Amino acid sequence: MPRLTPILASAAIFTLMACGEGSGEAPPAAPSQPQPQTHGGAPESTATPEEAQAILASLGEPYASANLENGRRLFRRCASCHTLGSGDRHLVGPNLHGMFGREVGGAEGFRFSRALEEADFVWTKAELDSWLANPRTYLPGNRMSFAGLRTESDRNDLIAFLAVETAR
Repeated sequence: MPRLTPILASAAIFTLMACGEGSGEAPPAAPSQPQPQTHGGAPESTATPEEAQAILASLGEPYASANLENGRRLFRRCASCHTLGSGDRHLVGPNLHGMFGREVGGAEGFRFSRALEEADFVWTKAELDSWLANPRTYLPGNRMSFAGLRTESDRNDLIAFLAVETAR
């Protein structure tokens, strides 16, 4: 079994590098406040149905009629690298809380790739849609290894989910 340890170590390193935007530093300590329960990697929503509907209505179509449960399922792919809640720590990727309207590369306390630090845009639903389609081609030089979501309806569902879950 001496070969098992290097294999497990390699697997752990690969998992941590999956999103690729890591700071190279140890993550900060977890916040002392209780965290939302998870649902297969995605946190349970703290938004009431009324709050969620108001957020989605403000986004307009196609987000107002998006499938939030599908967005939650899709976020499972992101949850190993990103957190959503206010005060949650950064993981390999930045915490996404409050991302809409935030300058790219602007999550405080997270060290971004040069490509993201030098980019000049604000995260909007349109920018995020383009990013999620293929992060590598959208902003060459970023370190996020996520291949993207090819299906427009999946991107719409994920963006709607993120809008609801990162707004409060």
